Amino acid sequence: MAALQSSFTSLNLGTTSFLGQRVSPSLHLPLQVRLPEQPSSIVAKLKRWERKECKPNSLPVLQKMHVKLGDTVKVISGKDKGKVGEVSRIITHNSSIVIKDINLKTKHVKSKGEDEPGQIIKIEAPIHSSNVMLYSKEKDVVSRVGHKTLDDGKRVRYLIKTGEIIDSAENWKRVAKEKEKATELATAS
Repeated sequence: MAALQSSFTSLNLGTTSFLGQRVSPSLHLPLQVRLPEQPSSIVAKLKRWERKECKPNSLPVLQKMHVKLGDTVKVISGKDKGKVGEVSRIITHNSSIVIKDINLKTKHVKSKGEDEPGQIIKIEAPIHSSNVMLYSKEKDVVSRVGHKTLDDGKRVRYLIKTGEIIDSAENWKRVAKEKEKATELATAS
């Protein structure tokens, strides 16, 4: 420290150097200089098209889908284009649906024990809801969906091309019964 002070005094600095501030020869410099530590975590920036819009409570904004559980749909794009099936599951956070016996993928399952062998099974993979259109079995035609209010004040969905009403009480009862059967089978096994 003393050597540093003597080197400053040996410099012929005026009393009004460094922008008019007085410099005294007895400077007290800190011995250790610590730099502020920067966090070293790697942050992956999402592209603008990868970000999801969020509500004020930080949950993603969900888009309304034109298909519901139990609807008959036809695939309009992809490797299964032209196939007709029924919606068996809806995944709302990414607007995907699972259709019975369509978009089958092979899954290799490991053996869980010595007595149970491994197997290769086919599972139904999800399809984005924009790749399907509602299908009319009676007229064999695909159509967009429309909404209208009936005389009794009930709001229903209908096919625009045929005028066929999709949301009927019988359809919803049938879907509810199938769900109950599936849960009973799952709990029984």
